[in-house]
Amino acid sequence: MSAPPVDTAVLTDLQDSMGANFAAELVATFLQEAPGMIADLRAAAAEGAADDLRRAAHSIKSNAAIFGAEPLADIAREIEIEGLRDGALARLEAEYARAAEALKDAADG
Repeated sequence: MSAPPVDTAVLTDLQDSMGANFAAELVATFLQEAPGMIADLRAAAAEGAADDLRRAAHSIKSNAAIFGAEPLADIAREIEIEGLRDGALARLEAEYARAAEALKDAADG
């Protein structure tokens, strides 16, 4: 059984500390910007631009961790350190889809 895509306790702490409305804005911004970050990661890989790859992976990792999307952050951390191997990009995209759905559900609920 896989870990939940988002640790709701982390998300609740964020809402409590920053206010529910501001936390919702942050989530919305992440959901809007993350596909671009993933595209940047893909482009960096295609160009063989290791520094850009690490930078894109780091951005995804940091943002995911803020919202408690630890499985996504873990895959991004793996890419940041080891690069794209063992289907890491496909795993990252699949995990982003799970995290995005969970974050949307949390924002709606």
